[in-house]
Amino acid sequence: MKYETTPSFRGDYKRLNKTERRAFRSAVESINEAYAEHRAHGGKGRPQWPKDLRIKPVTDARGGAVFEMTWSFAGPDGRATFEYFAVDDEEGIRWRRIGDHRVVTARNA
Repeated sequence: MKYETTPSFRGDYKRLNKTERRAFRSAVESINEAYAEHRAHGGKGRPQWPKDLRIKPVTDARGGAVFEMTWSFAGPDGRATFEYFAVDDEEGIRWRRIGDHRVVTARNA
C-alpha cells in the first residue's frame, strides 16, 4: 500500500524510542497484509483491518475523514492517525500523527 507522511508525523516519529518504532512498523506490516488480502478479493469498500489495531474514525477531526489506530494501550501507549488519499488511481494512507493518546486529541490529528 502506498503511503506518505505529514511534517507533524515525521517530527513525532523522531521522538519515538526504538521499541515504539518497532511496534509501529509491526502494525504497518499488519495493515499491508490486510490491504493485500483486500485487493486480492476485488478491493471493494474498506479493508478488514486487524481487530487488535482498533482502527476507528476520529470524531471532529479537522480536515475530513481521519482515522486512529491503537496498537498498544500500555507500556508504551501507541497510536497513530491517518487518512486515505489517492495516488495514480491507487488508494494510499497519509500518516498524520504518531505517539500516545494525545495525538488523537491534537488540533491537527
